[in-house]
Amino acid sequence: MSYTPSVSPKQQPKDNRNTIYGILVLALIASWGYILYDKRNAKEIITQKEGQIVSATTAKDSIQNEFNMATARLDSLVGVNTQIQGALASKNEEILAAKASIKSILNKADVSKAELAKAKKMIADLNGKIDGYIAEIEKLKGENKELTVQNTQLSADKAQLANEKEKVEQNLSATEAAKKNVEDIASTLHASNIAIAAVDVKSNGKQKETTTAKKADLLRFSFDLDENRIAPTGVKTLYICVVGPDGNPLTKGGTLNTRESGEKAYTNKLDINYEQGKKIPVSFDYKQEGAKFVTGNYKVEIYNNGFKIGEATKTLKKSSFLGL
Repeated sequence: MSYTPSVSPKQQPKDNRNTIYGILVLALIASWGYILYDKRNAKEIITQKEGQIVSATTAKDSIQNEFNMATARLDSLVGVNTQIQGALASKNEEILAAKASIKSILNKADVSKAELAKAKKMIADLNGKIDGYIAEIEKLKGENKELTVQNTQLSADKAQLANEKEKVEQNLSATEAAKKNVEDIASTLHASNIAIAAVDVKSNGKQKETTTAKKADLLRFSFDLDENRIAPTGVKTLYICVVGPDGNPLTKGGTLNTRESGEKAYTNKLDINYEQGKKIPVSFDYKQEGAKFVTGNYKVEIYNNGFKIGEATKTLKKSSFLGL
């Protein structure tokens, strides 16, 4: 048996491209997987950050809203009257200071949770101060209302007192007027013992009373002013009205206003020095200028204070046959 050596075929070099491609594909897949994973992870982080931002913004907006509401409550108190504002001025300054601090925090662009928490607490404190502010305002309003009621009552009482005072003054005035009227009437003098004498004046100056008109040169009037304890001492004016037989006044000296018959002509006016409580005698003569007395009745009326205080009548006769 012969031996035939075997001849092995020429070995071909190995092709590694598939392996390399596979490795590259795996690397690419791994790379894309990492990229996708990283992108997804980044997205989750972004989402978380956005959530945190939204949450922070929401919290800030919520706190801002609370602050706005507190500010609105504070602003609503602006209409309180000046008296109440003055009484609560110190508290108002505290509230305005707290309001400014909160506003400075909320105005920050990047505010931290700690700052938001601080702002929230400050807003709670602010609301507490506003509640106290409102309570004091209501208390003061109540006091003002009570004072208003009291003032109204006082005004009513004052008006009533003024009305009563006016009535009292009117009564006093009426009483005073009545008193003065009584005193005025009571102070009017009274004449008594009124006498009229016809006087014949002789050429030698001697005087003799006569009853005949032809012989009478003058009429002499005399009377007493009686005692009066009301009329004060001083000058008293008397008006003498002498009326002749024809009913007309003799020698009109003027007119006076009487309380009983209006204006009346008087013959003579006398100013008498009167002393309170004493009887004063009065006498005066009346002579007709350029005329003789005629027969008939001569009446005298005496007036004081507008009242007739006495009167008397004298009759002058004709001469007898023998002229006596």
